[in-house]
Amino acid sequence: MKECEIFSQLKVPCGSKILLRLDGRGFYKLSQQIGLKKPYDSGFVQAMVNTGIELFQEFSPSFIYTFSDEFNILLSDIPFSGRIEKLNSVFASFTANSFFSNILKSTIMEKKSYNNKGQVKNILQFLKTISFDCRVIPLSVKMVPDYFKGRQDEAWRNCLNGYAYWTLRKKMDKKKAINVLSGLKSNQIHDLLFEEDIIMGEIPAWQRRGIGIYKIDEKVNVYNPVMQKTVKSSRKRIFSDCNLSRFEVDFFQKIIND
Repeated sequence: MKECEIFSQLKVPCGSKILLRLDGRGFYKLSQQIGLKKPYDSGFVQAMVNTGIELFQEFSPSFIYTFSDEFNILLSDIPFSGRIEKLNSVFASFTANSFFSNILKSTIMEKKSYNNKGQVKNILQFLKTISFDCRVIPLSVKMVPDYFKGRQDEAWRNCLNGYAYWTLRKKMDKKKAINVLSGLKSNQIHDLLFEEDIIMGEIPAWQRRGIGIYKIDEKVNVYNPVMQKTVKSSRKRIFSDCNLSRFEVDFFQKIIND
């Protein structure tokens, strides 16, 4: 029945930069079930970063950008001969397994509040349903910076709206909070938060702009047996950047050229 596998040889287009976007499935329910803090939970974010690092170690992409429940992966070499079915399925399954392990460490293993065995069992059952969808996005080199700028803009909107919503929820129910925010422009939301002593410019950069994972040069001391002395050497290491600036073209030229 091999002839029925009509999409198995569908491949990414030649000459394109290939980007994968992975989104968590049903993560709103996940946040409720395991009691994540709002609008941001440091344990959840660390689980996402650790998952991104493991993706980097496994597939050696050029760049990974993460915020909320999504990963944006700019590939360097294209694995699986560019077969789309393989890219979608392997990356989605790898990400789900990695995230399961990492979120487990930052919830049940590290939090002391889960003393009830029944509660732990329910959380484990729910964590087993974790999954990600994956889509392949071919881009020209010139389109890469614009793509990531767009995702960073979305991270900012999520941050602004998240702070506004959960600030209002301290004083009102869900329906009323949504009604208050409905139709407000970003400057009006800024004013609303300012009245609550929340200055968005002082919010941590990783909440406003997301987190980048890429390789940087690092100077290390190594022993040179020929010279019989310790010398300086340069090597690449994976770096999770929680203080990203706003994305500019120059940033991605360096990423792509490296």
